[in-house]
Amino acid sequence: MALSALLVFALALGVAAASPGPGIAALVSRVLTHGLRDVLPFLAAMWIGEVVWLTCAVAGLSVIARTFGLVFLCLKFAGVAYLLFLAWKMWFAPASDAQGRLPSGQSPLRMFVAGLTISASNPKIMVFYLALLPTLIDLSRVGVTAWLELTLTALTVLIAVDLAWALLAVRAKRLLSGRRASRLANRASAAVMAGAAAAIATR
Repeated sequence: MALSALLVFALALGVAAASPGPGIAALVSRVLTHGLRDVLPFLAAMWIGEVVWLTCAVAGLSVIARTFGLVFLCLKFAGVAYLLFLAWKMWFAPASDAQGRLPSGQSPLRMFVAGLTISASNPKIMVFYLALLPTLIDLSRVGVTAWLELTLTALTVLIAVDLAWALLAVRAKRLLSGRRASRLANRASAAVMAGAAAAIATR
């Protein structure tokens, strides 16, 4: 694939990925409540989900997505329900003042499932890969090699953008210490997660 086409794709994806939305909101809230190390499975799942959407677009599944709109609608609201459940758990999570640290330690599997849920049900991701991507790249000419180039480009952009957001959240987290701040962080994160669910539900 031409370098210019990859650069256009990378720029468009970078703008879409960096813009605040349900995925970024969920990422920041998870970092605030669990720390950077514990959200790595969450991030990995989000990246895998985006590669799956890219693969669907390259394989011409946008037509299938439109045909089976009800399936995607059910998937979207299943994701909304899961995000609301996570928000409820964050809101009522016990505050911790042990050495000024915030609660952490949710299981990697649950973090991974949360990441997949968000990437699978996020309308912003669906629209980018199934509607906007075909206007940027002639997908009918994308073979295995071009798909691999697109995948590596996407992963590079997503890792850079998401880690930048995560590191900003880590810096904010360091400002929070003590039981009261911990409770405030939990509830702020719960509100952000619920907002992400609302954003997904209303699009």
